Formats: sequence, C-alpha cells, structure tokens
Amino acid sequence: MEVIAGALHTAFPMDDSSRVGEARRHAAVLAEQAGLDEGAAGRLAIVVTELGNNLARHAARGRLLIARSGAAGVEVISMDEGPGMPNVERCMSDGYSTAGTPGTGLGAVKRMADDFELHSAVPDGTILIARVRAGRAASMHPHGVRVAGISLAAPGEYVCGDSWAAGLNGASGAVIVADGLGHGPQAAEASLAATAVFSSDPSASPRDTLTRAHDELRRTRGAAVSILHLDIGEASVRCCGAGNVLARVISGVSDRAVLTQHGTVGLQIRRPEEVLQPWPDHAVLIVHSDGIESRWGAQRLMPVLGGDPQLVAAILIRDHCRGRDDATVVVMRREG
Repeated sequence: MEVIAGALHTAFPMDDSSRVGEARRHAAVLAEQAGLDEGAAGRLAIVVTELGNNLARHAARGRLLIARSGAAGVEVISMDEGPGMPNVERCMSDGYSTAGTPGTGLGAVKRMADDFELHSAVPDGTILIARVRAGRAASMHPHGVRVAGISLAAPGEYVCGDSWAAGLNGASGAVIVADGLGHGPQAAEASLAATAVFSSDPSASPRDTLTRAHDELRRTRGAAVSILHLDIGEASVRCCGAGNVLARVISGVSDRAVLTQHGTVGLQIRRPEEVLQPWPDHAVLIVHSDGIESRWGAQRLMPVLGGDPQLVAAILIRDHCRGRDDATVVVMRREG
C-alpha cells in the first residue's frame, strides 16, 4: 500500500490585510521544504496573496489554512462564513470586482494553481482549495480510493495532538485517526505512536492494528483511535476503534454512523471487535476527532460529495470546529 501521512494545517485569520504577508511567508517556508522551484514558489506566493486579500476585503471571518500537500506541493484552503457568491462563473471572470479592484484575483489563482476547487453558497460562504506543485506537475490519483484531511492544533499550540494516516492500494484503502488525550506535545506523542503502528503495515486488519497500538501506547498518555478499511469490490467499511474518534458514511440517500467501543488505547480497552457495514455507491467516509462537534447535519455537504474530498473536510472545519481543542477531519471516497 502507498502510505500517506496527514499534514498539519496552519490557520491565518484574515481579519486585516497585514495577515496576508504572514501567510505568504509561511507558505514560502513550506515551498522550500517541499522543494518547489522558483517558478512554483512564485505561483504559490500569488495564490496566497490573492486569496488573502480577497478574504480581507470581501469576506466575513475569513481564514487561510496552509499545509504541505504530498511530497512536493503546498495546499492553500480559503474559507469564510459569507456572504457567498451568487454567480460563481461571473466572479471567476477577469475584470469582475465588487470593491473597485482590477478583478483578476480568482482568475489568477485558478491559472497559478495545479489543483483548483471552489464551492460557494449564499449566505453560508465560500471554500476554495488551491494546490501548487513543482514544475506544474499534473494531479495524480492512481487509486480507486481518494483521501484528504485537515488537522488544526488547539489554540496556542504549535503541535497537534491529533494525527492521521492512510494507505491506498488500487480499489481498497485504509485510514487511521488518533486523538491523543489532552493536547500539546504529549498528546502528539501518543497519536503519532498510533499512526506509526498503522503505517508499518496498513493492510493489517483493523483489529490487529488496534491491538498492536494498544501495546505500543502503554508508554504514552493514551489516545482515542479509529481504524477503518474500505473495499470497493466488497462495497464495505470495516472498522475497529476505541474512544471518541467518530466516523460516518454518508451519501445523497443515506447517513450511517460507524460504531466503536469506549476506552482509551494504551490505557484500557475491551477486547477489540470489528464492525462491518455497507459502503454504498457515491458514499464518502468521514472520520473526525472530538475537536469537531459530533452532531452535524450532512445537508451542506451534499453539493460537494462528488468533488475534491478536501471540500467536505473544509466545510466541517468551518462550520463545526469547537475551536478549543485539536481538530482533525479525514474524508475518503471512490475516485471517479
């Protein structure tokens, strides 16, 4: 299996234009870490500048979330809480502006980015995802399952006590989300120990992985953990977990929670048991830590279920993040 390690997103509230430079400098550091060449780094700077200025001028409670994207890219997520775009196509056109500016912002972002996804609803707001990779590399999704995720550290923390990882192999996929008790470095130690166990053998059964993680996390403060395997051929989701990492399988016609047991991995759990349930056509799997409210409605997600799974994660972060703890959302869906 190809193993994908979840990245930490850094949030930059765009409450005034001075924050744009701060976000751009952070993106430049990530560009260097990702090995982006001068041209790609320049494109990324334009993306961050245009999106940041757009939020500062037009949006309510706008934020940029910035993180590494894969081995050689950087992802920028722009989100706001209104007013939304009544006509997305018109807003994307060069020359359109509501603030007396040249009106080239969103069009420039689309031209500069290697991936570009936008969803807007009135009055809920707008989510925009732009990714920049070295050498204008094409977006590659060789597997039948696609995964995306967002992790945010608790306010005031520089490390996230949540972590996630995924394994992809053709028509199957596996994912783990771990939430270390509390937050800060010790919580991160626990969650990273769990994802390391998973990443060493992502094809192992969820029950076996949870058992091994329980032994490994005894030296830590412990974590809530959910491990899920998805299989397109069998149209199934198999899960084993303990604690308050929650999962739901939703589509346009169904919405089912995936059950796990109580307990804390590394401290005390009952004998791990797997749960098997259907994975309907066109359904997505959503897994999140308790930094996200547990009772959220799926209605706002319906328009984006067939798009980039990061749109689903971003809407949940925007609308249902508690704002006082680490927060992670991971989304998996069939590709194509």
